[in-house]
Amino acid sequence: MPVSDEITSNDVPRPEDRRADPPEASRPDARMPRWLPRAMVLALALVGCYQLAIWGFHQLITLLLNVLIAFFLALAVEPAVDWMAARGMRRGLATGLVFLGILVAAAGFFALLGSMLAGQIATMVEEFPQYLDSVISWINSTMHTHLSRVEVQNNLLRSDWLQKYVQDSANNVLAVSATVLGSLFNLLTVALFSFYFAADGPRLRRALCSVLPPRRQTEVLRAWEIAVAKTGGYLYSRGLMALISGVAHYVLLELMGVPYAPALGMWVGLVSQFIPTIGTYLAGALPILIAFTVDPWHALWVFGFVVIYQQFENYLLQPRITAKTVDIHPAVAFGSVVAGTALMGAVGALIAIPATATLQAFLGAYVKRYDVPDDLRVHGRVRRRRGARLLARIRRTPQDATPSSSQEAPATAAAPGDAETTPAEGGQDGRSGR
Repeated sequence: MPVSDEITSNDVPRPEDRRADPPEASRPDARMPRWLPRAMVLALALVGCYQLAIWGFHQLITLLLNVLIAFFLALAVEPAVDWMAARGMRRGLATGLVFLGILVAAAGFFALLGSMLAGQIATMVEEFPQYLDSVISWINSTMHTHLSRVEVQNNLLRSDWLQKYVQDSANNVLAVSATVLGSLFNLLTVALFSFYFAADGPRLRRALCSVLPPRRQTEVLRAWEIAVAKTGGYLYSRGLMALISGVAHYVLLELMGVPYAPALGMWVGLVSQFIPTIGTYLAGALPILIAFTVDPWHALWVFGFVVIYQQFENYLLQPRITAKTVDIHPAVAFGSVVAGTALMGAVGALIAIPATATLQAFLGAYVKRYDVPDDLRVHGRVRRRRGARLLARIRRTPQDATPSSSQEAPATAAAPGDAETTPAEGGQDGRSGR
C-alpha cells in the first residue's frame, strides 16, 4: 500500500478541534463599540466637574456662611424696617437707622466690658507684688525656706520658657494681625449683605417669585413671611428678656456694692439670652467671681440669685413672652442647637433656634392635625365622669337602706346631664330596676 494512502489516527481531525477553530464567517466582530470612547470622555468630564465643584465649595464656604448669617439678620430686623417704612420713611434710611442702633448697642457693650476688664487687669498688676509677697511668706513659713521676691523675679525673668514664649508671640504677630483683619472683613461682609437684604426685601422677593409659576409664588411668600415673623420674634423676645435680666442683676450687684455693676448686668443679660444652652452658666460665672473678690458671702448671694432668677425666667417669664413668637419645646431647642453646632459650628448654634421655629411653623401650617382620643395611654389618666361618681356613691350605700332610697337610686343615676355609662354599669342599672 502506498505511503500517501496510509492514514494514522493522529491525522484524523477530532470534533473538539473543529469547534475550537470556527470558520471566518462565524467569528464575532472584534472592533471597539462606537459609544465606548464617548462614554469614557463623558465620565471623565463628570468627575472633573464634581472635583471642581467640591473645590469651589470649599473655597466659598466662608462667603456662604456670611451670606446665611446676613440673611437671618435681615429677617430679624425686617419687622422694624417695615414698621418705619409704613410710616413714610424710606426703606434704605430705616434700615440704616436700625443698623446704627445695633452698632451703638454693641459698641456700648464692648466699651463697658473692656473698661471692666482693663480695670481688673490694672488692679491685678498693682496688687501682684503684695500677692507674691504673701505667697512667698506662706512658702517660707510652711516649708522652712528662705526665698525672696527679688530672687523669684530674677529667676522668672531669666527662665527659658518665658523667653521662648516672648519669641513665639513676636513671631505670631503677623498671624494674629491677619486673623483680626479677616474677622473685620467678615463682619463688614455680613453687615453689607444684611443691609441689602433688609433694604431691598420686597424687590428680592419679587425677583425670586418672577421665575416661579403663580401657584408656587404664594407658597414662597408664605414661607418668607413665616421666617420673618419667627426670626424677628426670636430676636425681639430675647432682647426683651435680656433687658429684664440685665436690669435685675444690675440692681442686685449695685445694692451689694460689687464693682462694675452696669457692665456685669449687661453681660448677664446678653450672654444668657443669645448664647444657647451654656449661656446661662457663662453669664453667671463672671459676676460670681467678681463678687468673690469683694466678699465670699457676696458671691454666695449672687449665685443664689442667679439660680432663682433662672427658674423664674424659665417657668414664668419666658413662656409669657415667647408664647406668640418662638414657642419651641426645650428638648427640641437643645437638639437643634446641637445639630447646628455639629453642622456649622458657632454660626449654626446661633441660627439653629430661629431656623427650627420657622420650620416648625411652616410644617404646622401645612400638616393636618387630628383630635386625640381620651385614652389612658395618651393622657396618663382619665377623668372620672360625674355619672360614674354618682353610681359609685350609690353602690357604697348600706344594704339595709329603705325601699324609697333604693327606688330613687336609678332615677338619680339616670338624671339628665350625666355622662354616659359603661356597659357594665348599664347592666347593673337594669338589674336594680328589675
